Amino acid sequence: MSAPRTQRPAHARSFTQRFSATRRGARLARLLAAHQLTEWGHPRGTEVHDTVVLVVAELAANAVLHGRVPGRGFALFLCCDDDRRVVRIEVADTHPALPARTSPGPDEGGGRGLLLVDALAVDWGVCDRLGPGKTVWAECTTVPARHAGRAAAASGTAT
Repeated sequence: MSAPRTQRPAHARSFTQRFSATRRGARLARLLAAHQLTEWGHPRGTEVHDTVVLVVAELAANAVLHGRVPGRGFALFLCCDDDRRVVRIEVADTHPALPARTSPGPDEGGGRGLLLVDALAVDWGVCDRLGPGKTVWAECTTVPARHAGRAAAASGTAT
């Protein structure tokens, strides 16, 4: 498990909101994340925007479907860290069960959410939270794939 965030990076912007653990709450989390990304300069239709919104949608859906505790909601935290060139997504719920990646068959209608998160995020995991439950987090790059090679060359790292 990764250590929970302790403080916001110096060159970062953040957004935090609690939602009801319902399908409507998950949809609202996705819509507000999309709006926030646009405010941060990652408009709809860009790779960064669409990737982060999809990851938020999957993590919020998991919080509602698998992390729901009656009478309790879930929380969404977004942080756009310009220094690290990532958007960190955290979804906290009060259910103690940890998420598990599954290998659904081709005829199964669900079970692919964490596979999508794993494919889209540069990193993800689970950490403890204050109080009951857990926080599932993911980090998505703000450098679009078509620019990743140029950014790595400029910084002297390989992709």
